[in-house]
Amino acid sequence: MRVQIRPVVVAALLAGAAAAGCGKSEEAGKPATQVAAKVNSGEITVHQVNAALSRAANLAPERAREAGRQVLERLIDQELLVQQATDKRMDRDPKIMQQIEAAKRELMARAYLDAVAGTAAKPSQDEIREFYGKHPELFKERRIYNLREVAIGAKPDMLPKIEEAMRAAKSLNDVTAWLKDQKIPFSANASVRAAEQLPLELVPKLHQLKDGQSALIPTPNALLLVSIAGSQTQPLDEAKATPFIEKFILNQRRGEIAAKEVKRLRDSAKVEYLGDFAKAAPAGAAPAPVAQPAPAAGALNAAPAAGLGQENIDKGVAGLKK
Repeated sequence: MRVQIRPVVVAALLAGAAAAGCGKSEEAGKPATQVAAKVNSGEITVHQVNAALSRAANLAPERAREAGRQVLERLIDQELLVQQATDKRMDRDPKIMQQIEAAKRELMARAYLDAVAGTAAKPSQDEIREFYGKHPELFKERRIYNLREVAIGAKPDMLPKIEEAMRAAKSLNDVTAWLKDQKIPFSANASVRAAEQLPLELVPKLHQLKDGQSALIPTPNALLLVSIAGSQTQPLDEAKATPFIEKFILNQRRGEIAAKEVKRLRDSAKVEYLGDFAKAAPAGAAPAPVAQPAPAAGALNAAPAAGLGQENIDKGVAGLKK
C-alpha cells in the first residue's frame, strides 16, 4: 500500500545520513547538523530539501531516502549555477532585479490573500448534502464524456452562419470540412473526461446533450464547438462525493473572501493614475483580477485530463458567464 511521506520525514533521514557520515568527528550527543551539503563556499540545508520535497507528489516509504537524495542533487546543481551567476554579477542586472522584485511582490500578495482567506469556514454536512442534491449531473447522474472539441477562430457575430452549417452537417467532420472551405481557422482536440473534471458552468449544458449531439458556445473572441462522441453513466454517492464537495465549497469561499478583501483595500486606498494611464482610466474603473487561492475552473477542483484544450474550454465558460 502506498502512503504519503511527509517531507520532514525525508529531511530527518537526510539529517541522519549527514550525521552518520561525519559521526567519527562529532562529539557524542551533539545535535545532527542541519546542513545537507556544502558546495564551495555555500551550503544547502535540510530545510531547503524539505521545502522542495513539500512540492513533490506522494512517495512510497521505501523511496523516501532516494527522493531526498535526488532533490539534494538538483539543489546542488542549482547552487553551482547560482554561484556562477553571482560571480558574474548577474544579480545586479536591472532586468534580473526587476524579475526578482516582481516574484517577491507576487509571493507577498499571495501570502497575504492566503492568510485572509484562511478564515473561511468549512461547509456543514447540510450544505454538502444540499450541494449534492442540486447537482445530479455531477453525482447521481454523473457521466464520463468522450469529447471532441473544436475551437473556432471566429467572433460571436459568425454564430448564426456556423449554426446553419451545423444543422446541414451530418457529422463533426462535415463541420470541420466546411470551416476549411470557408478558410475559418480552427483547432481540434479530443479527450475523455468525467463530469467533475469539466468547468462547473459547462456541465449542465453537456448533461442535456445525448451522445452524438454538439453544443456551440460563443465567447468574446472565438466560438467553441463541443461534441459528445460517447458517454457512460457512473454515479457517485454522497459519501464518496463529500470530500470533493467540501473542498470545492471551501475554495469558493476562500476566493470570495479574497475578492472582498481586495475590494476593501481598493475602496480605502488613494489611487492616482498618471501620464498616459490617467487619460485611459475611466472614472470608477474596476480593479483588474487579482490572483486568488481558489481554483480558476474545474467543477470540483479536479486536475484537467491530458489532451483536452483546457484553455479553450475556459474561454467557453467565460462566454457562459455573460
